[in-house]
Amino acid sequence: MHVSLRLVRRLLPLVLLLSFVASAASARYTLDPDHTYPSFEADHMGISTWRGKFNHSQGWVELDKAGGNGALEVSVALDSIDFGQEPLNAWARGKDFFDVAHHPRAVFKGRLAGFVDGAPTRVEGTLSLHGVTRPLELRIDHFKCMPHPILKREWCGADALGSFDRSAFGLDAGKNYGFDMRVALRIQVEALRDK
Repeated sequence: MHVSLRLVRRLLPLVLLLSFVASAASARYTLDPDHTYPSFEADHMGISTWRGKFNHSQGWVELDKAGGNGALEVSVALDSIDFGQEPLNAWARGKDFFDVAHHPRAVFKGRLAGFVDGAPTRVEGTLSLHGVTRPLELRIDHFKCMPHPILKREWCGADALGSFDRSAFGLDAGKNYGFDMRVALRIQVEALRDK
């Protein structure tokens, strides 16, 4: 028994150190709302492609570059939709489309995947929109981390894209007029490592 206690005393600092190193490998980042803009492209009766963005979003990323894993959550204020045309923005916020009085936010949650040299190449997740949750995978075309030149903390950015069928979320306005229900989603995101 005396030998076991001595062994435990010797190994305990090593176990504590290893658990600290393992937890230190994963870092949490907060999305910068001034540099994160989910944008979209949607068909307008096959005549043109309408583009817009959401001006207010928030979220976080948990990233372990060495371990090749991570998670994220992005919450988008649907009332911040911006087509560059206020009457269309008002209609999209209303009961005939997003119905922001009852469904004020869209939320994307996912796991970072496909790491190459410490950088994720995709996000496997779910999109919750208009009271419906469906799987959605985003491709990450660009990912980079560097020290923030002013704040002196790690700063990461990415461009992610994917597409979804908006009618699967109950957003089928225009379907009877021949609108294509596929929406291209692009997210430019920047995040600062938490202190």
